[in-house]
Amino acid sequence: MKQTKQVAKIYEGAQEHMVGDGFKVQNLFPNGNRIGNRQLSPFFLLDYAAPHYFPPSDAPRGVDEHPHRGFETVTIAYQGALEHRDSGGNSGKIGPGDVQWMTAASGVVHEEKHESEFTRNGGTLEMVQLWVNLPKAHKMDPPRYQGLEKKDIPVADLGDGSYLRVIAGEFDGQKGAAKTFTPLNLFDVQLKAGKNIELPLPDGYNTGIVVLKGEARFNDTHTAKGVEIAVFETKGDVITVTALTDASLLVLNGEPINEPVFSYGPFVMNTKEDIIQAVDDYNNGKMGHLN
Repeated sequence: MKQTKQVAKIYEGAQEHMVGDGFKVQNLFPNGNRIGNRQLSPFFLLDYAAPHYFPPSDAPRGVDEHPHRGFETVTIAYQGALEHRDSGGNSGKIGPGDVQWMTAASGVVHEEKHESEFTRNGGTLEMVQLWVNLPKAHKMDPPRYQGLEKKDIPVADLGDGSYLRVIAGEFDGQKGAAKTFTPLNLFDVQLKAGKNIELPLPDGYNTGIVVLKGEARFNDTHTAKGVEIAVFETKGDVITVTALTDASLLVLNGEPINEPVFSYGPFVMNTKEDIIQAVDDYNNGKMGHLN
């Protein structure tokens, strides 16, 4: 028998702030990411860059060279285009519908910039960056990079012009494009006003549903609008979603990593000693540099 995952709380997005000179974002895991540590593991941080126009420029905007260790960054592009390159020799461009899944693991240095043509022409940028924690057993694995093009991400047609993209995990027999280290589901959901869907999600998994745009009602008990996140109880295996207006949603659902988390800036590890080692390794060039 199905059991509903009940809404635990609705959180509003934090005040917008700039990351580098190219990303105007709101953090959806407020209070110093504490809900990320407790209620949304393995997900640790989520920044949403709502649609923002950037005028033409000669120099690409973005974030210059910086390190990461111990987790993965997942960048989902809705509008605009981005370029990435890292010390592992990986590089790539993503545009609307594409996803970049970078596993920092033992350590990587990278930069994220507006794509060159987008920089020259100017335009509207909309994107999400999600941080996914790694279990201790994989924090020191070699880095890897997955560039997921729109055409390679499975789409479930929900009818009435609504659809669900399976970025990771599984929905209705369709397996997601991304390879993950722990079991998780990451769905990009676009619903037309009035559409009602039922999301089957594993019992015991942490779940958050971000309303990026529009307004949606969950289990006919709670309503969230853009930019807010609904966090659910772990017990239960189904959530009902009703779009009150056209809505853009991001579903985060994953098996919790029940390990200590100690984070500092761009590093997400298990202990203070791990962080000290990460800083030393970066300063000593062990994570590489960009040419």
